[in-house]
Amino acid sequence: MPYRFAAIAAALALTALLAGCHNAKALIPPNLRPPAENAAGALKQARQQLLQATPCCSSFADFSYRSMLPWQPQKFTLGSGSMVANLNGVHSYFLAFRLPADVKLPYQVALKSELNGRWLHASYLFAPTIVLLDEGFQPIHSEDIGLCEHMGWSDETTGAFGSLKVTDPKTRYLLVYSSAEQQSGKTYWEQSPASISNSSAATLQMNSAGSFSIPHGPDGTLWVGMMNKTYKKTIDSAICQKASEGDGLLNTLRATLPLPWSTSSGAQGDSDPAASHTRSP
Repeated sequence: MPYRFAAIAAALALTALLAGCHNAKALIPPNLRPPAENAAGALKQARQQLLQATPCCSSFADFSYRSMLPWQPQKFTLGSGSMVANLNGVHSYFLAFRLPADVKLPYQVALKSELNGRWLHASYLFAPTIVLLDEGFQPIHSEDIGLCEHMGWSDETTGAFGSLKVTDPKTRYLLVYSSAEQQSGKTYWEQSPASISNSSAATLQMNSAGSFSIPHGPDGTLWVGMMNKTYKKTIDSAICQKASEGDGLLNTLRATLPLPWSTSSGAQGDSDPAASHTRSP
């Protein structure tokens, strides 16, 4: 009889083990699973959703500028449920701010766009365009903000950073949206540091190799506000593009510090002390 109970227990254990193997994928932590997202499909769907939205504003005077620009970068989520503008025939989510009147010029506005997606190579960014307006809602300056990648030790210092300087005393309002050029562009991105943190097969599939570009999209998370020390330091050390390849250190030194024998033969003769001693008095 004891043998019978032992056999039954062994059979139950084997069944449980097989069931566990069958559902092993469900037990793997999400951050170690290979990506299952369709980046192109998600981006296409987001663009279609924006295109089908009914715009509320089509001129700079239509926007509400009641909100003051935050005194330090603040998080805003642009996407489903956000108001949509139609500027120059392009739909875009937007943010509108009133600028402080008692701040000494010039000052800087800081921006940071976060990756929209769980996986690095299946993500996109909201790339901002800024328009500065006077008290009559007439544009003073418009600029597509270039974004530079920085991978920091915290969420605050990780993302795609940009900035804009306000210099004109007539500036009263600030509008943030994404132009057609921005929505169709890309931002340079270096290889994720996570690629060296774990050597498992799932993690290797998760991370992208080398450097690449993150596409821009119509929605996402954007931080906007007055420049602070943390953002200033981060922007100064952010990576905006792939470093250009030179001819090598030796060739660079030869170009900047010519060797004596690289000069003309005539100049060498005039500067040669031995030659001066052989001349007759």
